[in-house]
Amino acid sequence: MKEGSTAVRVADPSGREVPREMQAAVFRGAHRVELETVPVPEISERELLVRIHSCGVCGTDLKKIDLGLAAPPRIFGHEMAGTVVRSGRLVQKFVPGDRVAMYHHVPCRNCFFCSKNLYSQCAQYRRTGTTAGFEPAGGGFAAYVRVMDWIVEEGTTAIPAGVTFEEATFLEPLNTCLKALETAALQPGEVVVIFGQGPVGLLLLQAALHGGARVVGLDLIPRRLGIARQLGAELALSPRDDSLGRAVAGLTEGRGADLAIVATADSRAVGAAQCLVRRGGRVLLFANTVPGEVIPVDASRICVEEKQLLGSYSSSVDLHGKAVDLIFNRKIDVARLVTDRFPLERFGEAVHIASHPSGDSLKIIVQP
Repeated sequence: MKEGSTAVRVADPSGREVPREMQAAVFRGAHRVELETVPVPEISERELLVRIHSCGVCGTDLKKIDLGLAAPPRIFGHEMAGTVVRSGRLVQKFVPGDRVAMYHHVPCRNCFFCSKNLYSQCAQYRRTGTTAGFEPAGGGFAAYVRVMDWIVEEGTTAIPAGVTFEEATFLEPLNTCLKALETAALQPGEVVVIFGQGPVGLLLLQAALHGGARVVGLDLIPRRLGIARQLGAELALSPRDDSLGRAVAGLTEGRGADLAIVATADSRAVGAAQCLVRRGGRVLLFANTVPGEVIPVDASRICVEEKQLLGSYSSSVDLHGKAVDLIFNRKIDVARLVTDRFPLERFGEAVHIASHPSGDSLKIIVQP
């Protein structure tokens, strides 16, 4: 038993006793996730045990499962919200019954990378601070998750009354979008083209609009284009539309977009993005996260035309308050992005739908 843990069995707020075992979706290798019975994590005196209510399925989860990018066994899931059912005796910020959302990474704030605001490159940040067992990997695809001390202090947020668990699961993904726009130095009035109008693309769209931008949304699925228009996109087109270049030029006196964001894993979008931005414009890669992936680019566009090629990964602790404000005060509509909810027993279906998006699917939520 961990130092400071307790053998006292407490009841969770639903009136159920916290069990010794739970169900979890355990990653066992590429394309293999098994529903297994595992021990409920024990906690130390500075940690929390949270009963997961909702966990979003993220594109990085899908890549890890599909390509086997992490050594098994692991329990993934990091867009988490739930209820505290047990708190260590030295925890003062939260008590059983509190509704919370958790980040799984928090930087040290003291290292070289943190001094440059490159939090995702911080060694402490890369330590995962939530787990449902095995090597820490998030843990949201399980009934209970252990929240480690540094996440309790700086990565756990109370959910106010009136805000749903599902809405709260968007804190981390929205933060990553806000960081991307900050990295790209978005300015009010700029024209932004976003490749991909899936859940993240539609978050980027809304965040860019909130920042005063004019947005063009691109996707191959017509229903997603319709939602993009409803959310405020000035144009929403297929990337294969022959009129796309002329349409973007028409918004910018012929110059081209100020910024293009690649929020799709299709590497062909990078070259297309380079063509759509103006001289001196920016292309930001958001979804190209597979190690070893090689993407062809026109180097002359970067050198001669001075088009910048940028990257943005994960979240920024400095933007947490902004994400909280935008979601908890419903300045950005995240609830309408949720289209499917699955119990843990149907995790395979959740992954299949998330991996094979259709006109009817956007954000997939697992509810253990």
